[in-house]
Amino acid sequence: MQKKLGDPQIVDKFLALDAEWKSLKQTIDGMRSSQKSLGAEKRDDARKLKEEITKEEGRLVLLSDKRDVLLSQIPNPPEDSVPVGKDDSANEVIKTVGEPKEFSFEPKDYVTLAGNQIDTERASKIAGSRFGYILGEIAEMDLALFRLGTDTLLPYGFKLNIPPVMIKPEIMRRMGKGKFIDAGDAFYVSEDDLYLAGSSEQSIAPMFTDETINVDEPIRFLGFSSCFRREAGSYGKDTKGILRVHQFNKLEMFILCRPEDSHEQHEFLLARQEELMQKLELPYRVVVNSTGDMGFDASKQYDIEAWIPSQKKYRETHSCSNTTDFQSRGLNITYKVRGETQKDKREFVHTLNATAFSERPLLAILENFQREDGSVEVPKALRNYMGKNEVLSSPGQ
Repeated sequence: MQKKLGDPQIVDKFLALDAEWKSLKQTIDGMRSSQKSLGAEKRDDARKLKEEITKEEGRLVLLSDKRDVLLSQIPNPPEDSVPVGKDDSANEVIKTVGEPKEFSFEPKDYVTLAGNQIDTERASKIAGSRFGYILGEIAEMDLALFRLGTDTLLPYGFKLNIPPVMIKPEIMRRMGKGKFIDAGDAFYVSEDDLYLAGSSEQSIAPMFTDETINVDEPIRFLGFSSCFRREAGSYGKDTKGILRVHQFNKLEMFILCRPEDSHEQHEFLLARQEELMQKLELPYRVVVNSTGDMGFDASKQYDIEAWIPSQKKYRETHSCSNTTDFQSRGLNITYKVRGETQKDKREFVHTLNATAFSERPLLAILENFQREDGSVEVPKALRNYMGKNEVLSSPGQ
């Protein structure tokens, strides 16, 4: 766990505070017991003891609040196989599929290719920076991606799920998203005391809060929603276009399963992501994220990165995380352990999430399938959905 902690002493600080909290709670319980034993003739002593209990209970609340703050800073421990490092420079490439295309001309970036069909200038008049209109044929291709993802994944036992995109603060913190909130990445609607979801996973995971469910077979959801992120800490990065924006749509895979199944399900999710990328015939690579570049709630995370010709490098399009029981413990999502001697035993389920498609693969398609005249070939896997073999053969308006 220390591999992911900014403050390596945070666990020790939490344990010390937790011990103090438990000791004080035990003292208060003893004082309450003494209060009950005092008879009517010792009314003054009972009153004084009550005042002391009230004072100590106030201390207990303060200790509890401090303990919860520290607890929210302790991430899910990484698996032993996760590379150790401070950032993405320590990520390990485990597979590369496809060769970057050699162009006989200087490839344009997706913003130039799309023209007015990706309009961030007009969007900035309406909502400010890091927003964009996606229009015309590019919007058609965007929807085609989501349809391809749905048609590909539903036969694997996924159930479509269009979840709420607003979440109570209590639920966000219970599922371990306190760091997401505290880092300033979440949009907050103060009048309603609700956060906007940063991904479908954030509102699908709490669906079974405080429930005991049957996971003899993994429960698989395919969520679709708009997602909202402040992108705190990304000032000055990817300000052009829609690679890093405040609002985007995403199709996301989410699984709840038994602990002994989560490793296999993690590899299953990665395989589905690769299947989708291979259908699009995009050059990509798979990386294992380092301890400093993985999600706070992940025990292991893969990223898929597509080749972006204009940048001459790979950029992340998908993430795939095993969050083990990190989310389910806070949300109290359990399953029954089978067996004659364990009839009433409950264990926490494991949860996993993985991108199917966001808008990022759309940008990779535009650049990798471009032609010298500025038109873009439609990948074969999308042609039936779009009813055309090329886009942008005339300037977007």
